[in-house]
Amino acid sequence: MWRPVLVLYRADRMKRPRTLLPVRPLEPDDGWCDAIGDRNYNRPVRHPYPAGAERLWREDALYDLIVVLDHNRRPRVQGAGSAIFMHVARPGYRPTEGCIALARQHLLLVLAGAAPGTRVVIG
Repeated sequence: MWRPVLVLYRADRMKRPRTLLPVRPLEPDDGWCDAIGDRNYNRPVRHPYPAGAERLWREDALYDLIVVLDHNRRPRVQGAGSAIFMHVARPGYRPTEGCIALARQHLLLVLAGAAPGTRVVIG
């Protein structure tokens, strides 16, 4: 069970999603540190970043809409997982690298009903 804490979206590709969760448009230099041992592990960073960090501004549509989950946030444990999001699914729902992926229209429906305190339960 995780809680959604922040929604990020590509304002150049879509309008602001309807939700009661905090929302912020992505910037081209947005990243998420996944370098074990780095002081910003599992935290947002700006590119260029000296350690390993995933780019959130992507050419494909997977990160046009991202829901940051509270996985491994407090306490943050090095190596226990980083950048675990809900995001747009690949065509054919091909596997993610540990995230939750939904079709864009379904993710928008989930967000429309989400609010602070909402829980995402994976069974």
